[in-house]
This record gives sequence, structure tokens and C-alpha cells, in this order.
Amino acid sequence: MITSGIYNYVNILDKAADAANLRNELLTNNIANVSTPNYKRKDLDFESVLQGELAGEKNLSKAVKKANQNLETLDAQVYTDNASLSYRLDGNNVDINTEEARLAENQIKYQALVDLMNQEFARYNTVLSSGN
Repeated sequence: MITSGIYNYVNILDKAADAANLRNELLTNNIANVSTPNYKRKDLDFESVLQGELAGEKNLSKAVKKANQNLETLDAQVYTDNASLSYRLDGNNVDINTEEARLAENQIKYQALVDLMNQEFARYNTVLSSGN
């Protein structure tokens, strides 16, 4: 975490990328356990945590600054999805097609977050370079 105020946006993007990376691991683990009896899929929720942190502010920069002050609490929540349900007789609730689609979607989201961070640092670099 970078503590300067100009990096508020980058810090939030970094937290989101960390959450996307963790979700990637969970989805991959779900796929690996598709044939494991009684295995229940795991997932995480970061979007609602971030929305809750940003809620109440009409100004986006103020909302990001507020969220940046609470970065320690801005963590993804891992949960077991539909723990009491199973799609198969062996008690497993992993659908391989759904997991693969979620994994592809998550990989795109992760790459977009990394691209946004790179763009933000490129802007900072441009500003710093133009001052010479």
C-alpha cells in the first residue's frame, strides 16, 4: 500500500486485483475438485465489500479516499457456495462449465485491473516527465 493521497485509486485497484487473484485460485481449486465426493465449491465476494465501503458518497474521489482510509478492512470474503445443496449424487456441487466460465470472466477482470493500474502509473510518469 502506498500511503500518499495521489495513490488512493491505485490502492483500491491493487486490493481488487488481489481479490481477483484469490478468486482465480478458488475457481481453479473448484475445477480441480470437480470429481471429489462431497466437495462444495468455494468463491469470494469482493464487489459487495467495496460497494459497501464506497456507499453513501456522491463524489467518487471522496468515496475512493474514504475506502482508501479503510484498506485493512477492505478484504474479500471467502465463502462456501450452496453448502447444503449438491448437483450430483456424490454430494459435489461443482458444475465444470459454470466454473470454467467464471474463471474466464475473472481472468479478464484481473487483466483489466492490472491494465488500469499500469495506465495510472503511466499518467504519473507522464506528469513527472513533463515537469523537466
